[in-house]
Amino acid sequence: MRKIISGTALVLTAALLTGCGSDGGPPTADKSANASVKPKPDSGSGEVKHEVTLEVLGHGTSQVYYNLNTNKFEKVKLPWKKTSTVTLATDAEKRIGTTVSVVPGSVYNADGTLRAAACVITVDGKKVADNKGGKSDKICKYDLK
Repeated sequence: MRKIISGTALVLTAALLTGCGSDGGPPTADKSANASVKPKPDSGSGEVKHEVTLEVLGHGTSQVYYNLNTNKFEKVKLPWKKTSTVTLATDAEKRIGTTVSVVPGSVYNADGTLRAAACVITVDGKKVADNKGGKSDKICKYDLK
């Protein structure tokens, strides 16, 4: 049990630190994904609403940290899915946006080693972020505008 907790903590720490880093180059994937999702205006209010779905794939259980309408860290049964409507109400929120993210915990490979679980973010029915089926050490995150 201690190895599982230590392994999960190590993977989450690495994922968070990797997500905070940059290679200095301009972002590529997020801009193209951001351009493909059209906001859903709420009639008359000026608010922009998006339906956001976070998913962590795999079998068994894993720990998941996510940032959607709230931040939460919980142990979940896989596959796991969380859907919420995110409302951007102010001009600043619409211009700058808000980040939605999911940090998947560890799952076991067939050989018994640990790896990051696969994660996916879908906005208004379009996949906008993933971690390549758990092969990437990056978290799944998307700047929602």
